[in-house]
Amino acid sequence: MQETTTRPEASDVTHTGAMADDAQRSPRTPKHKTVLMCRPEHFTVTSAINVWMDPSKPTSTARALEQWHALHDAYASLGYDVELIDPIAGLDDMVYAANGGFTLDGKAYGAKFTYAERQPEGPAYMAWFEANGFEVHRPRHVNEGEGDMLLSRGAILAGHGFRTSLESHDELRGIFDREVVSLRLVDPRFYHLDTAMAILDDEQIAYLPAAFDEAGRRELERRYPDAILVDEADASVLGLNSFGDGCTMVIAERATGFARQLAERGYETIGLDLSELLLGGGGIKCCTLELRR
Repeated sequence: MQETTTRPEASDVTHTGAMADDAQRSPRTPKHKTVLMCRPEHFTVTSAINVWMDPSKPTSTARALEQWHALHDAYASLGYDVELIDPIAGLDDMVYAANGGFTLDGKAYGAKFTYAERQPEGPAYMAWFEANGFEVHRPRHVNEGEGDMLLSRGAILAGHGFRTSLESHDELRGIFDREVVSLRLVDPRFYHLDTAMAILDDEQIAYLPAAFDEAGRRELERRYPDAILVDEADASVLGLNSFGDGCTMVIAERATGFARQLAERGYETIGLDLSELLLGGGGIKCCTLELRR
């Protein structure tokens, strides 16, 4: 299923969070985005496969849907093409579409999930990719898709340590013929790369240094000496689990320090509340799989 939207006039878009003054903001051109999302019609927390999840806490599917629709509408306001995969009963976490695979150059590398609770999502997403024109590559090694694979400067930044195996990085190299930069995650709160790092545009990133081992920090410092370094307060509300088009970043509304840092670099921000989906350990980027045909 596909929903196609047209980018509205700037006056029609409501932006919350921080925005730089025109005099401070360098000219930026938004890059058109196509994303895959999944409605959280079956969202709940029935297991604890990450440190954010507590089955004893009540969850509201209705509230999750409301927050998800706010994210969907924000993307529509920015002119994104939003495509949808049908949710499947019993797959509580299918809303976190980023984990469903990684796409680039018309190819889709499927996910092979760590935990049994999510393993049926892999074939479901691969079937969607195949039905929608991608050349599908079925994984041999455990990986959780774009949750641990981010594209920057033509290279694939790839996380490992919690939910994606280091061996899967070799699969990435073989499928996409791109440089793959392996980065080890060390803090269980930031168990996917997209919880510890945000892609801001084609050249720049933001990240939490403490989420990576020493070798990873050195590599990121070398590659991105001007990166935004986000503090733990903003990272701990999954502020880095954000998504944008090179001009406007959609971020967690509670990540106010990160919003200010973005404004200082000339980015606009839209702040959203995804607190219900945070109970499952996911945020804005977790709900967003970029489609690169």
